[in-house]
Amino acid sequence: MTTTLISPEQASSAAPAPTKRKKRRDGTSLVLLLPALIMLVVFIGWPLLQLIIMSFQKYGREQIFGAPPSFVGFDNYVKVLTDPEFWVVLGRSVALCVVCVFATMVLGVGIALMMRALGKVMRTVVSVGLLLAWAMPALTATIVWGWIFDTSYGLVNYLLTQITGQNWIGHSWLSDPLSFFGVAAMIITWGAIPFVAFSTYAGLTQVPDEVLEAASLDGAGAWQRFRLIVLPYIRSILLVLLILQVIWDLRVFAQIYALQTIGGVRADTNTIGVYIYSVSMATGDLGSGGAIAVILVIVLLAISAYYIRNMLREDES
Repeated sequence: MTTTLISPEQASSAAPAPTKRKKRRDGTSLVLLLPALIMLVVFIGWPLLQLIIMSFQKYGREQIFGAPPSFVGFDNYVKVLTDPEFWVVLGRSVALCVVCVFATMVLGVGIALMMRALGKVMRTVVSVGLLLAWAMPALTATIVWGWIFDTSYGLVNYLLTQITGQNWIGHSWLSDPLSFFGVAAMIITWGAIPFVAFSTYAGLTQVPDEVLEAASLDGAGAWQRFRLIVLPYIRSILLVLLILQVIWDLRVFAQIYALQTIGGVRADTNTIGVYIYSVSMATGDLGSGGAIAVILVIVLLAISAYYIRNMLREDES
């Protein structure tokens, strides 16, 4: 029996050449995305384009009733950016946003951690409570909170009177700007906590229990386990939640406007969302209102782009 030796060159020439698998390109993905893209263009893209165009025009009450708008270039932006009131309102809005976002993230993550440690029955009770708070419209919630802080019949003034022994009946929480924003921050945080809590809890369910138990056996405390194990697992979720909370809290409108209607001083408590409405509707200057809105969109896009870029950079590394 003879054995035929084949050289590597002959083996390579005899072996069939590998065929490159061509990626199959079809329009299935595009067809699936098309309804969402159409919705985005119709309900976001087109109004945003109209807003940008309006911000470069003189658009007042005459134009509302049919007069053609005139192009004014960057005059509306110059008018807004040179107005000291705009910068005061913007700074006030940023300060309120920072307080609300910090409180929402801390309390939301804390509640999510508590839900993970609770039993099934108590977790269900907490979930129902969060859902009820989440389902309540912002305007309705603000009215209810307005009753709680009512000057004469509010629960807060009554409890403070009973606890401290001093007469708090008649004290107005909304007339002073500082206490006004304290109440507003409470309402905004209360309405935003459920979303953060549920989203964070969903991320916590993906953390392996075996890793946490092993770390606990090695002597890691609760804070060390959260910082070194849990946080890396849910970092991307927290980043998305942070971006969303900044966007929502910076442009908050309903809560501030409703509290102003109940008893706040509008000139001292305007935030950027209410300020846009006041400039556009109260003075009828839709062009300047559009310029403020475009500036706010640019600020929010810059914040979102910064955090998203950092998130992508961390994922690549």
